[in-house]
Amino acid sequence: MAANRRNGMASPAHGLEDILSPAAPHPRTSLPNVATIVTTVAALYFGREVFLPIAIALLLTFALAPLVSALKRAGIPRIAAVIVSVLGAFAALALFSFIVATQVSELAQNIPVYQANILTKVRSLKETGVGGGIIARLSKVVERVGQEIDRQETPPPAAAPEKPREPVPVEIVSRERPLEVLQNIVGPLISPLGSAGLIIVVVIFMLLEREDLRDRFIRLVGYGDLHRTTEALQDAGKRVGRYLLMQLVVNIVYAVPIAAGLWILGIPNALLWGLLALGLRFVPYIGPAIGMLLPLFLALAVAPGWSLVLWTAALFVVMELITGNVVEPWLYGSRTGLSSLAIIVAAIFWTWLWGPLGLVLSTPLTVCLVVLGRHVPQFEFLDVLFGNEPVLEPHARLYQRLLAGDPDEATDHAEEMLEEKYLVEFYDKVAIPALLLGEQDRARGVMGDQQRRQVAESALVMVANLDDSAHEEAEEEDAPPAAEEEPDDKDPSREDETELPDGTDLSVLCTGGRGELDDAAAAMLAQVLEVQGTTVSKAGFADMEPANIRRLELETIDTVVVGFLNRDSIKHARFLVRRLKRAKAALRVGIVFWSQAANEDKEAAEKLARDINADFVAHGMVDAVVGALSNEPPIALKLVAKRRMRRQRTTSRKASAAST
Repeated sequence: MAANRRNGMASPAHGLEDILSPAAPHPRTSLPNVATIVTTVAALYFGREVFLPIAIALLLTFALAPLVSALKRAGIPRIAAVIVSVLGAFAALALFSFIVATQVSELAQNIPVYQANILTKVRSLKETGVGGGIIARLSKVVERVGQEIDRQETPPPAAAPEKPREPVPVEIVSRERPLEVLQNIVGPLISPLGSAGLIIVVVIFMLLEREDLRDRFIRLVGYGDLHRTTEALQDAGKRVGRYLLMQLVVNIVYAVPIAAGLWILGIPNALLWGLLALGLRFVPYIGPAIGMLLPLFLALAVAPGWSLVLWTAALFVVMELITGNVVEPWLYGSRTGLSSLAIIVAAIFWTWLWGPLGLVLSTPLTVCLVVLGRHVPQFEFLDVLFGNEPVLEPHARLYQRLLAGDPDEATDHAEEMLEEKYLVEFYDKVAIPALLLGEQDRARGVMGDQQRRQVAESALVMVANLDDSAHEEAEEEDAPPAAEEEPDDKDPSREDETELPDGTDLSVLCTGGRGELDDAAAAMLAQVLEVQGTTVSKAGFADMEPANIRRLELETIDTVVVGFLNRDSIKHARFLVRRLKRAKAALRVGIVFWSQAANEDKEAAEKLARDINADFVAHGMVDAVVGALSNEPPIALKLVAKRRMRRQRTTSRKASAAST
């Protein structure tokens, strides 16, 4: 308190810099240079034989870690829990692969049986009006073009060629040794089996040495900030493990009805299509489409009519709608933290990098990268590029739209926020800070006059577009609350809310102080006052010129509120207060120094109000409304008292001079 008093004595505005100064700008996100990106991508591409098994093992470790922890809590030793979990997972994968291979072999043997139905449908397409016409026309066009080419490029007559000799059929019989036959069979399987064995070993050792690997990673990249590194590891494990587990549950919920429905419809190998639907749904976006096309083609082949195809398509569409709109939101909750575009771009990138396996691994790998960027400052650009969190704060996003001269999108942004906030909250927390960004750019000299006017005009258009929302809010204020909707005073969420006073029978003039941006802020304040039932008039900063103040119609005005976005306008504010109170002695005059640090340092605000002779000084929308609608009597000018004191001093000096 002593420090505050000393600062206050030094200057009336000193001590308010924290209130009037804008918030610190967000640090710029650093991007890696081109050489780093090229080197990293090249290493991943040419070293895919090494990195791909490690990536698969890492994701399987994330997926199996909760199961191992559960088995350990059940009393099973660590080594046994790891071995049981890994062998169980790979046994399930092996069983899945065996069933799929068996079903595919059975399907391949039955394909010639379906050939007749396929030919019948092709003939029916030719005989239909639309399809037959197109096919016939294309055939005739090709035939005519061929005839024309033959007619124009007729070769000259040549000598009769000699009669070619008939080829003699020759049969080559290769006698392979049993060892060579075995090598031809086993050879192609060595590479995938070796990779699978390597992955199993790596997963086992990662699960056994999980704590040691965690400590080594912390020592390597985050020893100086254990809290952030630990949070990153926990977030990555939680997100990836939850994603893989929930995706497996969703795929099972999706595949079981698909297999049962196809079996009921009579589609051969229904189990195969159900398993493929389960596996392909791990592939983002295109996986379900591929899983649907194969059963549709088989439905086209097994039945002569078209009804089976339609029923099969309807089954997949209904299950996709139910899964995407009901099951996934219920199970995923916050989902993966990736934007939709990021999932598509990641799928393209990892497919190009590592092939089909990269496509399957694209989403969980990108989740790991986003978590890394969210907690490690050096990789923050990954979270900005691929994360689903807004990269711009609401007020910065609104200012960008105003700066671009797009009031329609700014209005859409405002209406989205007004679904959850009141108008006074939106203006106080979003719109006024957006105008403060504009004032910062103007003060720094990076915003020209034309841009400043464009931002102000866009803001005024947005305020006008929000008139309907203001009227709806005013009607809600006028409507009596229902008994069951009465606010609960004990609700902790309402502790910070300030009840705005009723403005009925009050008349307020809102005006800007020194520029177009101040006028836009004054228009926002005026709209909030109208919601409270106040009779509001608006004026511009040009009306506050000394020659124009006397022209203002202040007879019916109770309070004048002047707003400034510039914190260095205290002298100008004192001048306006003096002029307005001279124009009407019974006028309340309030000054608003708009700031993001609203509702802070009440004592400094009251002291500043006394210094500039204002009835009140506010720094936010709520304080401005409360001050404008106050019933306190106006403060008289101190200037009159000072003049009287000067006259008294002059009279006393003259009297003393006469006596001497």
